[in-house]
Amino acid sequence: MNTTVDSPNPLIASDRVEGTTVYDPSGEKLGSVERFMVDKVSGHAEYAVMAFGGLFGLGHRHYPVPWKALTYDPDKGGYVVALSKEKLENAPYYDNEGGEPSYDRAYGQEVYAYYGVPYL
Repeated sequence: MNTTVDSPNPLIASDRVEGTTVYDPSGEKLGSVERFMVDKVSGHAEYAVMAFGGLFGLGHRHYPVPWKALTYDPDKGGYVVALSKEKLENAPYYDNEGGEPSYDRAYGQEVYAYYGVPYL
């Protein structure tokens, strides 16, 4: 990721977020942001969909992580989530075979609860 940390602009283009590494608190790479989901009405980013697992980009799973659960770390040039690799493996996910979830209120409550983030 080639994000300029010292940029005076607090905003970042979506194509620069995609591919950004996600780390656990100890600095171990968990995966990367594949895409993010934006609320159509408010325009707020609700989830970063993280790609994790698989080999050479094949067979990986998609883990929707509440945007509020991520913290940008300029020293790492990526995001940190308070989650171990082991806990991530049990997090809500979808794969290419099962298809993308509906992202309805019930799904949101499940995902946000897993990460310990209030769902509003």
